[in-house]
Amino acid sequence: QVQLVESGGGLVQPGGSLRLSCAASGIDFNIYTMAWYRRAPGKQRMLVAFLSPDDYRNYDVSVKGRFTIFKDGAKKTVYLQMNNLKTEDAAVYYCHAEFAGHEYWGQGTQITVSS
Repeated sequence: QVQLVESGGGLVQPGGSLRLSCAASGIDFNIYTMAWYRRAPGKQRMLVAFLSPDDYRNYDVSVKGRFTIFKDGAKKTVYLQMNNLKTEDAAVYYCHAEFAGHEYWGQGTQITVSS
């Protein structure tokens, strides 16, 4: 059974930092493209960042330079380091894994950015 379990969400002040984690099980972690999406209230889900099996990564322009996606293969965990958070970053963040048309989602973790 495939599971993607996110953690690390919460409340942070503008300008603050958070690190999200997504622990994967039931998949060959090293061949999957791992990604973080988010859905803000009233908006569509959007791709925030992805990390390919060969370590290519890309980011949405709104988070470039502030967010970093990285992974620990031994722990089968992908992370999203979020710095200089803005109120517009508030959303539910979802972990996603994809390989050859097979895709899986985590349950989501809430990020609230507020003073």
